[in-house]
Amino acid sequence: MNYIKAVISKIQSVDHISIVSFLPELSTHSAQMNRPEMKMMSLELDTALKVGSKVLLGVKSTNISIAKDISGLLSISNRLSCTIEHIRHGELLSSLKCRFMDTTLESIITRESAVRMNLQEADDVLVLIKSSELSIVEIL
Repeated sequence: MNYIKAVISKIQSVDHISIVSFLPELSTHSAQMNRPEMKMMSLELDTALKVGSKVLLGVKSTNISIAKDISGLLSISNRLSCTIEHIRHGELLSSLKCRFMDTTLESIITRESAVRMNLQEADDVLVLIKSSELSIVEIL
């Protein structure tokens, strides 16, 4: 499981469906970085959550996609600029450790995709996370 500390910046709700927007928390080291807004779809949102609440977001490694040299429009809300720090290839799968601000995110993709994309350590990539795959693990 991957974790990102964030602050709720917006909550939109209709009936029992909510779209929650977050800004990743900054450390003093990354204070000058541009923070991408992240979004999560939720059914039955915890009523304790408010704009300004600090949370720990979670996403499974298998739910993180990687894009390189991408152009065009995407429906995926969460697009995080990252740098590949480490790649480990297995027989079928590859594990990529990607640096996003002060956080390391792991993506598990097929080895075939990693080879086809010619992914290398130090490559700049986009980590893609569907809003339905992001969850609040903890209210901080």
